[in-house]
Amino acid sequence: MSTTSTSADNAAPAVSRRAWQSLIVLLMGMFIALLDTTIVNVALPIIRTSLEASEATLSWIISGYALAFGLALIPAGRVGDRIGHKWVFFTGLALFTVASLACGLAQNDLQLVAARIVQGLAGGIFVPAVTAYIQLLFPPQMRGKAFAIMGAVIGVSSALGPIIGGLIIEAAGSESGWRLVFWVNLPFGLIGLILAAKILPTRSEIDSPDAPARGIDWVGLALVTAGLVAILVPLIEGQDTGWPTWTYVTLGAGIVLIGLFGAWEVRYSRAGRTPLVPPRLFTRPAFTGGVILALVYFAAFTSIFFTISILWQTGLGNSALASGVVSIPFAIGSIISSSQSNRLAERLGRNVLVLGTALVTLGLVWAWLVLLFTDASALTNWKLLLPLFIAGLGNGAFIAPNAQFIVATVDRPDAGAASGVISTMQRVGSAIGIAIIGSVLFGSLNVMGPGEDAVATAFTDSAAHAMGVSAGFAVLAFVLVFALPRRAH
Repeated sequence: MSTTSTSADNAAPAVSRRAWQSLIVLLMGMFIALLDTTIVNVALPIIRTSLEASEATLSWIISGYALAFGLALIPAGRVGDRIGHKWVFFTGLALFTVASLACGLAQNDLQLVAARIVQGLAGGIFVPAVTAYIQLLFPPQMRGKAFAIMGAVIGVSSALGPIIGGLIIEAAGSESGWRLVFWVNLPFGLIGLILAAKILPTRSEIDSPDAPARGIDWVGLALVTAGLVAILVPLIEGQDTGWPTWTYVTLGAGIVLIGLFGAWEVRYSRAGRTPLVPPRLFTRPAFTGGVILALVYFAAFTSIFFTISILWQTGLGNSALASGVVSIPFAIGSIISSSQSNRLAERLGRNVLVLGTALVTLGLVWAWLVLLFTDASALTNWKLLLPLFIAGLGNGAFIAPNAQFIVATVDRPDAGAASGVISTMQRVGSAIGIAIIGSVLFGSLNVMGPGEDAVATAFTDSAAHAMGVSAGFAVLAFVLVFALPRRAH
């Protein structure tokens, strides 16, 4: 009798069919939101020619999306807690779909960057509903599995972006192809909206506790937005404009604004209100190190596709599809390891993150050495196959478990706030990484003489510099992993 009772207690509780259906709908939205962080990379050289865009514009297309995405996450999560996540998800996905249409219709670089920022903002509005619904629909014993699936979607969607983009451009041609890279979201968005309206449970249909009456820290949001924009603008525009005085002034102003944001959050918290980023989280050195880890890792991870795309197409004269093919080993490695990351995390604890960042570091350092010591005329995707596969294995092992290990550094009541901060820092890391890598890539570009060979050599050299910076970020991420606890609770 006792054995039977114990067995029943340990058995995983049943999860309703509607919960799994809801997860599919939610992950469909997350897939296209994160696919758009990398699918655009292979279209950048074509967009540059089609819209006569500047080098800085190419960085803005990626960084603007990532920054807007990250800044919307915490406020959107708060609104969802107050009014229910169903219609916040629906509204964000609807805006994302419309913004994707606008991206494909853009007639100049300013229109495209503006549409991309709106698209990123929309992604940041609906993505928090994914983690919120997992918490609400799945019992504790099953959440690990649901979050592992979500982590796999994050890794795979980002890795598959360049391949899917290359296939679309190859099939449709350059001018129509780069527009279809954005329009590929439309059918998924429309289907997702229909299914979300039909399947996702409302607040009244699930056991959702009443959210505490708390407003959104608009002053804090304004300060951190202004600060990050002030930092990004000179990083992106500085190289293009020759680093005039205003770039240094703006960069300094951005740092001051971030400092003012920190001071405001302390004051706001002491007044008994709910700040955008609770200062008490950063009283724990392990959490602070984990947040820096999230920023640095995503700066390294997302920037490599930017570098490879510009090199392969603009520098070496290959097609968008050929550029996408280069990333296939990375995608395969990510898919293999992300499917096992939950088991590895349970068995290895923090060592799964040590292993992941070690493999990413090894892969990116190897890729950097290939670019550094290989003549442009001899550079093929085969030379990058093994280093990118190794980096992909590391990425898949890291992406899914990293947030839960960082959240484990804080007390349980702070887990939700910590999760929001981590997600935001991942997107901000992507934005800053692209800004820095773009500046290094184009800033070190020096074409010595006419001819395709001179262009190929120059772009290979500048890509080696950019990949070296990405590898440096990966090394720093490896060091920061050791700040996290050995086990995630």
